[in-house]
Order: sequence, then C-alpha cells, then structure tokens
Amino acid sequence: MRVLLALALLVAFPAQAETVLARRAIPPNTSIAASDLALAPGDIAGAARDISDVIGRESGVAIYPGHPVMLEHLRQPALIERNDTIELRYTKGPLTILTEGRALRRGHFGSRIPVLNLGSKSTVSGIVTHDGAVEVGR
Repeated sequence: MRVLLALALLVAFPAQAETVLARRAIPPNTSIAASDLALAPGDIAGAARDISDVIGRESGVAIYPGHPVMLEHLRQPALIERNDTIELRYTKGPLTILTEGRALRRGHFGSRIPVLNLGSKSTVSGIVTHDGAVEVGR
C-alpha cells in the first residue's frame, strides 16, 4: 500500500526541472558570472540545469537574453590571448629548454595553438599548460 501511495505522489507531483537562461547578452569569448544568469522552469535538451556548471566558463558563441545556455557552447576560459608573450617549453627527459614566444591564437588549458618562437622567428605548435605556458614537442 505504501508503495502505491509513493507512486501516486510521484505521478501527481512530477519533479520540476529548471533550465539556465542568459539574463543579458553574452558575447563570444566572455567569462560568465552569476549575474549573467537566471533559472526558469522547463527542461531543454542540451541546456545547463545548474548555474554552478556555467559560472566561470567562457561562451563560445553569442548567447542572447532569455535564451537557454547550451552546454556545448561553453568552454574553459582562455589562459592565453592572441599576441601574448608566453613561455615556450620543450622537455625531453631531464632536459628542459625555455624561450619566449608570441601566441598567434587564444588558447585554453589543453588546447593546441600556434606560437611564434621569438628567438628563431619560426612558428611552432604546442599545448597550453595549466600555468599558461606552451609545451612543444609532445
């Protein structure tokens, strides 16, 4: 009897899902703050359901006011901006070579970006590390 009552309550009062919406226009490559977001009742496939999943992330596309924030349009914030002077790092066993480079594109942790080696004037490609350097030769 208790099981039937519990099932009846679940059917009578379904859980209300919420969707994260943009409160203002959010341009691409913008870090998202709590003040940019609102919750609305509803369940939209692919949309964020929890504001904490969105705060601190970066928008990959323009998000318009009142539109849902889609998880596929979010990414980690960039650690390197285009034209930043960054540290280029090559490591092979105990050997580490460091030099300066100029980022030719924005990059977030784990992304591969092209970098102009300022010493040799050649363009190399490397992976952005957690400290904002670029590791080449991996």
